[in-house]
Amino acid sequence: MANIKSAKKRIKQTEKRSEINKNRRSQIRSGIKNLNSLIVSKKKEESKRKIINLESNLFKAVSKGVYKKNTASRIISKLSQRLKKISQ
Repeated sequence: MANIKSAKKRIKQTEKRSEINKNRRSQIRSGIKNLNSLIVSKKKEESKRKIINLESNLFKAVSKGVYKKNTASRIISKLSQRLKKISQ
């Protein structure tokens, strides 16, 4: 356990930030699962709206440091490919 005041403060900040990041990751994972279920049920219009929203949230998470840029791009790319298959 930290004895220095600034170190104690940093521990609190880290715990708070970790909780926020955990919530962001959870929200994005839920969005991915929802989008996958929409794609499986072949709801094109709803899926298109959802992927736009998900992409926005993912890149906000990238700017906050929750995900790396390539990871977010890879997730969006995979989902877009699946969406394109049902659109044909």
